[in-house]
Amino acid sequence: MARAYWQGQIRLALVSIPVEIYSATKTGAKIRFNQIHEPSGKRISYEKVVPGIGPVDRDDIIKGYEISKSEYVLLQPEEIEAVKLESKRTLELVQFVGADEIDPLYYEKPYYVAPKDELAEEAFIVLREALRKAKKVALGQLAMRGSEKLVAIRPCGKGLLLETLRYAEEVRKGQSFFDDIEDTKPKKELLDLAGTLIEQKTAPFDASEFEDRYVEALRKLIEKKAKSKDGEAVIEDADGPADTGSNVVDLMAALKKSVDKDANGKKGGSSRRKKSA
Repeated sequence: MARAYWQGQIRLALVSIPVEIYSATKTGAKIRFNQIHEPSGKRISYEKVVPGIGPVDRDDIIKGYEISKSEYVLLQPEEIEAVKLESKRTLELVQFVGADEIDPLYYEKPYYVAPKDELAEEAFIVLREALRKAKKVALGQLAMRGSEKLVAIRPCGKGLLLETLRYAEEVRKGQSFFDDIEDTKPKKELLDLAGTLIEQKTAPFDASEFEDRYVEALRKLIEKKAKSKDGEAVIEDADGPADTGSNVVDLMAALKKSVDKDANGKKGGSSRRKKSA
């Protein structure tokens, strides 16, 4: 069983529900590299160094906040830990919104929420089913690892899914990036062809249908390099886009060709596609 990321209680008005929160994601599939000193083949390590003093002991390091150039307010670990936030142990649900009201830009990271014990199950199930029936998401704030997060909670099977949200000041407004895009309507024929292509490629979402092709390619490279005895670089050219010899694209012809190709290659079901890194 995974270790709980957070333990505390969800509070709705006068009702408190003891819960445990677990990370819903894992990083095991990623390939992690170490930095190596090429002449010796040894791993590079990093030391904490003070200019003019040299390496220092980890126990002599504390946190400091810079208030002006080279002037810091120093804080001891126990001072930071003593900062009192009710959300350290209690997640109070303060608002409910429609799930489609939250822009995807604000979603950050998912966590699973489960009742802490059998005594908490009844209230937990009531909250889960009430959210499901109302088709709402609950909002609150939760102190997690040195910061207070805005969070959204929704039903997830027999449990709840908590997703941390970015605050408004953490999100860039996208409209400034779109200012140079012309405000024109596409031709109906082009729109219809694009719609047909979308319809042909529409299928229920299944994450297992996709894999990180970059990680898989790296694994193959590492295996090939490990078996190589001469240590020479293994370079393989990636497939690039075909050179048409012109930047002018006949969009109508390209869409028609795409629709025909997909229709011929997709009879009897959707084809599997793999996700790029």
